[in-house]
Parts: sequence; C-alpha cells; structure tokens
Amino acid sequence: MRKVLPPIYFLAALILGIVLHFLFPVRQFLDFPWRLLGLVPLVIGIILNLVSDHMFKKHSTTVKPFERSSVLITDGVFRLTRNPMYLGMTLILLGVALVLGSATPFGVALLFGLLFD
Repeated sequence: MRKVLPPIYFLAALILGIVLHFLFPVRQFLDFPWRLLGLVPLVIGIILNLVSDHMFKKHSTTVKPFERSSVLITDGVFRLTRNPMYLGMTLILLGVALVLGSATPFGVALLFGLLFD
C-alpha cells in the first residue's frame, strides 16, 4: 500500500478550505483591503517551502518523509523549525483563509497544522 505524501493532504486541505468558504462561509469577518494581509503568510509559506526544498537538494537527501534520509539538516531554515515545509504549508493555508475572509477556512488550516505537528 502506497503512503500518501503530505503535499496531497495540503492540496486536499486547500481545496476543502476554498469549497467550505463558498458553501458555508459561517461568518465573513474581513473586508477587502484587510484581506490583502493574507498575502503576507501566503508568500512567506511559499518561500519557506521553496527554501526548504532547496536545502534538501543542496544536502543530497530526500524530501519524502517515508524514505530514509542520508543527512540531518540543521542549518538554514531548519535552525528555526524542525519541519519548515509543514510550517510553510500551514502558513499558506492561513494566508488563503485571510484572503477569503471567512471563518471556515481557518478551521481547515488549524486542523491541518495540528495534524502535522
């Protein structure tokens, strides 16, 4: 049986958050100009994932969590957090939730972050 990689869970959470926003927005709490603040965590999350992926390639080790790694990376963004890619994915979900401005996508982002902690 093949294991599901974290980006698949991330993509499912992203789609779920967007669908829930349109089907059950629960409460719209941010108006347009303030929604743009969501771009900050969104961009930081993307950069964090790209930098982390680059670090894996630089150290010639696998990015896949179910494969045996050849090295423990402790420099760069890995000095700040044990798993910057999961943090980046969570920040992207939070950024999208802010851009959408309703409450339901936040629940998805929170659940994703807790599950991958």
